Amino acid sequence: MSKLLDDMNALAAEISVCRDCMLHLTRDKSVPGEGNVRTKILFIGEGPGANENATGRPFVGQAGAFLNQLLAIAQVKRQQVFITNVVKCRPPSNRDPLPDELSACAKYLNRQIELINPLVIVTLGRFSMARYFPLQRISSIHGQGHWVNDRLIIPMFHPAAALHQPSLRSAIEHDFSLIPGYLEQAKERFEPKPEPETKPAEIPAEKTDESDKGPESGEAAQLSLF
Repeated sequence: MSKLLDDMNALAAEISVCRDCMLHLTRDKSVPGEGNVRTKILFIGEGPGANENATGRPFVGQAGAFLNQLLAIAQVKRQQVFITNVVKCRPPSNRDPLPDELSACAKYLNRQIELINPLVIVTLGRFSMARYFPLQRISSIHGQGHWVNDRLIIPMFHPAAALHQPSLRSAIEHDFSLIPGYLEQAKERFEPKPEPETKPAEIPAEKTDESDKGPESGEAAQLSLF
């Protein structure tokens, strides 16, 4: 097992027993996040819901089913990315996370970002967006990538928003269709391009005069082995 995976598992174990805010009193299971720890794309949602609280996995309810469809639009598979939330335990009745809860969980999210070190971060919903754009409205900047501390941050609506407001569905799908282009943009900035293959220079054949030819004109001389 790699050190990175060891460190991520150790962090998940720490999150599972965290008591730094009141959410631990009502949780069934914490939800540290899941996915490919070597991914180039990190998705950050808001908080676990009822299904996530029961399973310990992020985005497994209706919003999760829609997220899987959106990932297909983005031309990535779920197992290729890492998905987590700004808070790791379910707020009661799915209410918004409170400032002290966000603050208590920030150290875990910061550590996940540090370990995974993604090129692109996609924020899902206004609370994850506020980590990077605290004074912005998600309706104004959704789908627009911005460089923040050498990472490309793309704020997007939470998939659950489309379940409550079907009119947002087309906008969310369009935003996800932009992810491949943003990923290429990030790769071009940080990943060195491979050196182009060069063919060896062709050495022109030496010209020969008539004295180098064999007995018959135009026939190459053969080196005898006997």
